[in-house]
Amino acid sequence: VNAVASRARRKKILKQAKGFYGKRKNVYTVAKNVLEKGLGYKFVGRKLKKRDYRSLWIVRINAAVREEGLSYSQFMHKLSEKGIDLNRKVLADLAMNEPESFKKLVGEVK
Repeated sequence: VNAVASRARRKKILKQAKGFYGKRKNVYTVAKNVLEKGLGYKFVGRKLKKRDYRSLWIVRINAAVREEGLSYSQFMHKLSEKGIDLNRKVLADLAMNEPESFKKLVGEVK
């Protein structure tokens, strides 16, 4: 049995559990379980964040394009037909912060 390695392993878990409530922060077995679950949520959250941002960008583009008399899907289709390769993040940023240049872009693809 390697006591040094065992202690280091437990210490690492308890250090990560710092700030948790009650036994979750200082009882190794509880901390280990809670931490495992938390790290799982953390992983999933990183994937969900990408989804959430993409849907937010789509909503913003759709709102801006509908003012110009197009739907989101029509606009994206016409963009690809014209060979304009701007991603949704950039398009949403244009629509929010530079409405004039976005209107010019919509005018180009119409």
